Amino acid sequence: MILNALVYNDSDIFTWVILPLLIFLSRIADQSIGTMRLIFLSKGYRFIAPMLGFFEVIIWLIAVSQIMKHLDNALCYIAYGSGFAMGNFIGMTLEERISIGTVLVRIIPTLNTDELIDKLRNHNFGLTTIDAEGSRGEVKIFISIINRKDLKDYISIINEINPNAFYTIEEVKTVNQGIIRNNQRFSVFNSISKSFRNTK
Repeated sequence: MILNALVYNDSDIFTWVILPLLIFLSRIADQSIGTMRLIFLSKGYRFIAPMLGFFEVIIWLIAVSQIMKHLDNALCYIAYGSGFAMGNFIGMTLEERISIGTVLVRIIPTLNTDELIDKLRNHNFGLTTIDAEGSRGEVKIFISIINRKDLKDYISIINEINPNAFYTIEEVKTVNQGIIRNNQRFSVFNSISKSFRNTK
């Protein structure tokens, strides 16, 4: 009688605590990987994206198979949905941390254009200047293609020299030639390892 009660309690703990927790963690893992896969795919990393897709689907199948075996357990559904939401958040946070790819920054400064040009070029940022006509007269447009990991430094220079400047930032899929800060091929794995080192 006592043994039966212990077995029942263990089964209860597994069904209502351990299983939903495992589904929650599995869904976080697969959705985080899925978010990263889409980001790598959009940026042209055609070898990394399929590898991530393989692990994403395997983890997803494990989580779904457990739910199908316990359709009467409402906590499994809650754990599945919660893991999906948390996985999206973690995936986007990871993408921000490792700063993958390159971006185009377009600036329309309001003043101190010469000082801003000198400062950006002294920090090894490539810069193209264009004379243009705005709604209030002649303006200059600055265009730079930079690594996303350098974006914070770039924006801090703009805010320091020309805090009222108008600028836009756009994703760039492919870059050929040009002046890119550090003048080296961007390594995803180096960036990932560096982001984890910075969190310690």
